Amino acid sequence: MNIEELERLIANDENVHLELKKTTGELKDGMHTACAFLNGAGGWLVFGVAPKSLKILGQEVTDNTQREIAQALSGLEPAVSIDIQYIDVPDRLGCQVIAMYFEAFVWGTAPYTYHGSPYYKVESTTKLMPRNMFEERLRANKPNYYAWERQSADDITIDDMDEKLIRGAIRLGVEKNRMPATALTEPLSDVLRKLELMNDGVPNNAAAALFSTKLRGYTQMQLRLARFRGINKIEFIDN
Repeated sequence: MNIEELERLIANDENVHLELKKTTGELKDGMHTACAFLNGAGGWLVFGVAPKSLKILGQEVTDNTQREIAQALSGLEPAVSIDIQYIDVPDRLGCQVIAMYFEAFVWGTAPYTYHGSPYYKVESTTKLMPRNMFEERLRANKPNYYAWERQSADDITIDDMDEKLIRGAIRLGVEKNRMPATALTEPLSDVLRKLELMNDGVPNNAAAALFSTKLRGYTQMQLRLARFRGINKIEFIDN
């Protein structure tokens, strides 16, 4: 990027794709914006331009400045490789503008954080990402890991498991050569853990759906029957 391209870039002031900082003294806030760009539509982060007046000031760039930038970028996770551009300011000898472009977020990839916190853009404002938005992106990135059946069951313990039913399933697995014979004598908790039906000692929803004797809170596991008069559902006979 040269100075003319920079002037065109900043002509319309800050927006959802552009953040201006006067100096790298605002590096921390700049990294919040960088994280927001990575979680959104992408954009330019520019140091050395006054946000309101749009005056191109630049700054002295030393080895220490470059180290500080590299250190700040290392706080972004997942790690990113950024092409940093240094643009000379013609009428300010020894001063440069620092420009970095951050690619747009691709749905299904891991959301970005800066020092553990996720950010996103609302127009030209950078905000902490709401928890539900962050979790939605995590689930999209690892759908199997965050699937309902893998989540710990609410108010269900191993004592609520139907041991007879589980032992019957184990015997069937052994008979079909799907499980080793040693599984027949293993503790119930060990069997469920090996079948990935336990999370830190707590049965997950899959275990509850398959083997729990306590399904009152699982309405999706319940069946209701009713008789109706005629061929529609207008009048109940009983339910």
